[in-house]
Amino acid sequence: MSSKLIVPTQDRAQAAQRPLRLLTFSTLFPSAERPNHGVFVENRLRHLVATRPVESTVMAPVPYFPFKAARFRTWSEHARTSRLEARHGLVVHHPRYPLLPKLGMATAPLMLYQASLRALRRLMADGLQFDVIDAHYLYPDGVAAVWLGRRLGCPVVVTARGSDVTQIAQYLLPCQLIRAAVQEAAAVITVSAALRQGVIELGAPAGQVHVLRNGVDLDVFHPMPRDAARLALGMTRPTLLSVGHLIERKGHALTIQAMRLLPEWDLVILGEGPDRPALEALVGKSGLTSRVRLLGGRPHDDLPRYYGAADAMVLASSREGWANVLLEAMACGTPVIASDIPGTREVMRSPEAGRLVARTPEAIAAGVRTLFAALPNRNATRAYAEQFGWEETSAGQYELFRAVQATEVTARPETKQAVVAG
Repeated sequence: MSSKLIVPTQDRAQAAQRPLRLLTFSTLFPSAERPNHGVFVENRLRHLVATRPVESTVMAPVPYFPFKAARFRTWSEHARTSRLEARHGLVVHHPRYPLLPKLGMATAPLMLYQASLRALRRLMADGLQFDVIDAHYLYPDGVAAVWLGRRLGCPVVVTARGSDVTQIAQYLLPCQLIRAAVQEAAAVITVSAALRQGVIELGAPAGQVHVLRNGVDLDVFHPMPRDAARLALGMTRPTLLSVGHLIERKGHALTIQAMRLLPEWDLVILGEGPDRPALEALVGKSGLTSRVRLLGGRPHDDLPRYYGAADAMVLASSREGWANVLLEAMACGTPVIASDIPGTREVMRSPEAGRLVARTPEAIAAGVRTLFAALPNRNATRAYAEQFGWEETSAGQYELFRAVQATEVTARPETKQAVVAG
């Protein structure tokens, strides 16, 4: 049975006078071992902290794995991740949680919750305080965060980012847990209007679901001298760029197949993932080894020179919440050919952005030719991207977090002191 924890008016007034204290909670957060993992979560938080009176402690749990040898790939990266690190002035904790083979999807929220509660008890005993839990990704992160909020008597704001709504919520148990979480959360943020509708269909009260799109750092991603960048990167012919995790959903195979219809073009693919061997085999089988290069992952800050050097970027995803790579490319003056899917339509609303196409090799190739038959000026593409800086999103976040902080919080009768002692 639950009770209401009422925040006295005087306490609310005092809280409004000091910086807002967040606990940012997500398994999607970069580390020294995985610097590109969940970088979109880190970027949003960095801009919020830099521009508003906000402090945040980050809890980014990683799965437990005992072996650090590189042959175990991603699992070894988990093992090598420091339990405590600092990134861009943020303190980041990486507690371990067990991820059971074959049962991971079903048991992950509980494992994540239990391990995180233990870690939080230790931190709170050492003096950690926070006003709002800022959780990212509905499952398992958002589910576990809502359970933590209920246990600690702290409001939770969960951000839905894409496949957590469009894919994971299609499974029976995750769907049930997600439904309960979005109904109990103090608020839900989505990065696009299409995702907002999906979250409402999952049972979240419409008035508590807020669209706060992703942004782009216009100081990092900007046009640069193209000739020098192209020379340094070995781009000697018209070149397309594709950036993203090497998984089926990103559609790299479709882009590679489209290259057979674009003999005068080259393609550079940046990213790592489980589909790399299959994509390399497809390149060889298609006779494209001289025109298609898979260069692996690149540091996020190294991407602007690739965007700036390329003639256009292709994103053939089947699902996206709000793809950051679209804005990053356009901020560098590079137009995009992207699959016509919800979320992406909200990013690309002008010819200066590029072209939306059907998700087939033939449509991608036709989109490239159509774009370059009436190519937008690169300065116009950059100007279009400038409306998507971070200021509007950071302002919306701050207002929402402060409003949540000031409201009544649904909590269990246990006090925070009891939780810490427990």
